[in-house]
Amino acid sequence: MQAATSVRANAFPSFTQTLRAVESVLLRGGQRTARRNAWTAVLEDRRRAKDRVEAEHVLEAALTRTS
Repeated sequence: MQAATSVRANAFPSFTQTLRAVESVLLRGGQRTARRNAWTAVLEDRRRAKDRVEAEHVLEAALTRTS
């Protein structure tokens, strides 16, 4: 007797795949690229803000040690 293997094939696309499909239907290539570039810029701004806060904490800690 062979061992039973459980294989599940997901016939439904993921939420992300569905959104990308809708996006490709509704938006032209240039609009899609612009939206993705804007989102990348938002993420980069958030990263820079986080880095600024961390640097501020380090500088404040260094200042309080020297006082």
